[in-house]
Amino acid sequence: MKSFPLRFVRWGIEAFLLVLVILCRYWPAAGEVYARYVYPVCSTVLSALVAWIPFSVEEWLVIAFCVLFIGLPFWARRKKKGWKWTLRAEAEVLVVVYLWFYWGWGINYFRKDFFNRSAIEPVAYVEEDFHRFLTTYTDSLNAACTTLPLPAHDEIEQEVKQLYAQVPSRFGLSSPRSYQHPKPVAFNVLYSGVGVLGYMGPFFAESQLNRELPPLQWPFTYAHEYAHLLGVSSEAEANFWAYQICIRSQSPAVRYAGYFGLLPYVLSNAAGLLDDDAYRQLLQSIRPEVIQTLREKQAYWEERYSPWVGRIQEQIYDWYLKGNQISSGQKNYGEVIAMVLSLPADWWK
Repeated sequence: MKSFPLRFVRWGIEAFLLVLVILCRYWPAAGEVYARYVYPVCSTVLSALVAWIPFSVEEWLVIAFCVLFIGLPFWARRKKKGWKWTLRAEAEVLVVVYLWFYWGWGINYFRKDFFNRSAIEPVAYVEEDFHRFLTTYTDSLNAACTTLPLPAHDEIEQEVKQLYAQVPSRFGLSSPRSYQHPKPVAFNVLYSGVGVLGYMGPFFAESQLNRELPPLQWPFTYAHEYAHLLGVSSEAEANFWAYQICIRSQSPAVRYAGYFGLLPYVLSNAAGLLDDDAYRQLLQSIRPEVIQTLREKQAYWEERYSPWVGRIQEQIYDWYLKGNQISSGQKNYGEVIAMVLSLPADWWK
């Protein structure tokens, strides 16, 4: 009796997992089941496997996949494999990468959105409410402005995780783990050149941070990337949690970092909604030292930015977000303000 080839079992498993990814893509309830019950287990195991390694494993894994994909045809030719075998092998490498990406983290893109799963009703734009928000926010920003030093990174990490653990369960975030630490990136010049401050690694549930982050940007960026690690796919929602977590810190400097981190998105929304006079008045209402710090931050990153490479990366990332049901693409970052405006007073309960 002829034995059943094991490759057919492997292909059957891969096909089954692909079907489930497609199901989650078009059925948010299935995506939400993954985000609440499957992803917490996957991320716990994956991050535990590499937590002891002091550098980003994600980067080197991606390089290994690229080398494997490019090198397979040469290896196959040397071993006198046929072109059909080579094509099957190349296709399977792509399928494995695709499945690892989505089952490791990417299915979070297909879960219910922030408003649906939190039972918060998005509010329509009302001019008076927006002006009231601007006044409250700028007052808080001005009051939070401080020259006090930030705590050490490990202290910020510990407090951020403690605050994430207090987030109401209806928001569907995973539980923080003590061994999950941000990793430095190896190719830092490349990330600075395209304006990437950090990113979430889907293959080993790692959060990576740019090593050139100015101190004031570190808490907000870390909290943003950690929100992704806890199952948040939307950039706007990651900004929302970074802001909400930082402004609840016991450290005055971290609270200021939270308000300051939201400032570019506040100004971007205000520029599109206010007339020129009202926008000038808004800028004048912000303490001069805060505006100066914002200009210095912009100049700092502009010095490192490569316009040609940056434009390519931005376009590719825009396509990537839209391909994963973030319909607004890179504009999604600025949609955080709608989330902040929609909050009821007792939401953190």
